[in-house]
Amino acid sequence: MNVEFFVISLLNGVSYGLLLFMLSSGLTLIFSMMGVLNFAHASFYMLGAYFAYTLSGIVGFWPALFLSPLLVGALGAAFERYSLRRVHKFGHVPELLVTFGLSYLILELVQLVWGRSTVPYGLPEALQGPLFSLYGTQFPKSRSFIMLVAMLMLVSVWLLLTRTRIGLVIQAALKHPDMVEALGHNVPRVFMLVFGGGAALAGLAGVIGGNTYVTEPAMAGSVGTIIFVVVVVGGMGSLAGAFLASLLIGIIQTFAVALDHSLATALQALGVAVTDQTFGYELLKLTISQVAPILPYLFLVLILIFRPKGLLGTRED
Repeated sequence: MNVEFFVISLLNGVSYGLLLFMLSSGLTLIFSMMGVLNFAHASFYMLGAYFAYTLSGIVGFWPALFLSPLLVGALGAAFERYSLRRVHKFGHVPELLVTFGLSYLILELVQLVWGRSTVPYGLPEALQGPLFSLYGTQFPKSRSFIMLVAMLMLVSVWLLLTRTRIGLVIQAALKHPDMVEALGHNVPRVFMLVFGGGAALAGLAGVIGGNTYVTEPAMAGSVGTIIFVVVVVGGMGSLAGAFLASLLIGIIQTFAVALDHSLATALQALGVAVTDQTFGYELLKLTISQVAPILPYLFLVLILIFRPKGLLGTRED
């Protein structure tokens, strides 16, 4: 493993992990506040990308970077106000079903409006090309921009929750909603704003992830399960845990995709004879890159076995 491979793969893993954190942070905030696992969260990510694609053609990418998350957040707040709030009193199953239905509704609307194929949502000129080159291996500006936006978002959310009055109200409403309401605060409105804010964070991830990777109707499904893995591995409701789990999963999966070695090769290098007749030979000859897609789920299984609360989870329920 040479130096440039390690450094570039590490940076790519960190940028992918921070994109996952931008997605999972909104889901974590919604769960910690309301106890709702939003199955439509990845759909808000997809909407952010498609809104940015359309707005970029009208007002340019940089205004779209701010307008698209606001539009997605407004839609999320409206959904909480007029749909999710009505079923909240009936328990978790109706909440899961209504968000699950919303994900399919958004998918069908996206296909009706923008079609079923990939849209040409490209990078702005300022983000095209490499940021630097290391021994001939380039690191793109778009990945560094993801890292920058994710870190700014992390600092902003932390300051909002710990250094502002509204952040104190949000944290108080999490543990003592009746007391907060008795003090004159509108707790349902706080929940609506938190849900809309979580959707806006997913929309922001879609704006910068859609043109870095690909914008298509399948993009929500491709990350939908991964963000739930991140939330569970990090610890349900733990923002710090989601951050740690996102980085771990991003780095592990990025390095795994780039490695073309198999267990059979490793055994042969150690002097162990491996042939077609060896027990489990078909599994032994699978390369690390081939099994990379299942590694996050394997990580999830191990976490659930040895630390069911997650890496930094504290919730008892």
